[in-house]
Amino acid sequence: MLKLTKKADYGLIALRHLATRQGGCASTKEIADSYHIPMPLLSKVLQKLVHSGLMTSEQGTNGGYRLSRPPQEITTLEAIRAIDGPIILTHCFTEHNDCNQSSLCPVREPLRKVHEGILRLLSGITISDLAHDDMPIPGILTIQPSLGSHTR
Repeated sequence: MLKLTKKADYGLIALRHLATRQGGCASTKEIADSYHIPMPLLSKVLQKLVHSGLMTSEQGTNGGYRLSRPPQEITTLEAIRAIDGPIILTHCFTEHNDCNQSSLCPVREPLRKVHEGILRLLSGITISDLAHDDMPIPGILTIQPSLGSHTR
């Protein structure tokens, strides 16, 4: 099953929270309390985001975390990779491919295209996009009801 880890989910929640917060700064406790996230796990996730350069940490009474760049410049792909590492749909595409079926596999190339599509989709969605309820989904084919034509 292809799904986000809890850590990646919590990281995206925290990034979105900071993108929508007036002043742009929030503590671990504030974020954890707002979304009922366990503080120890959230702390680890936030430290990964700081280490990757997506957030900064500020000490002091008015300290906390803030985005290191504008939310429209941070992609969901960057955030997920910062927390979980590379996104792997199947091991066919890794350097350590030890599958003895790869030369005969009829789905390797189609799955590679699916994998690339997922990466493109995630790189096209920013933290700023997550902050809007009417976020368009990039690259999804839609049908215009009145015209009956397809658009992207």
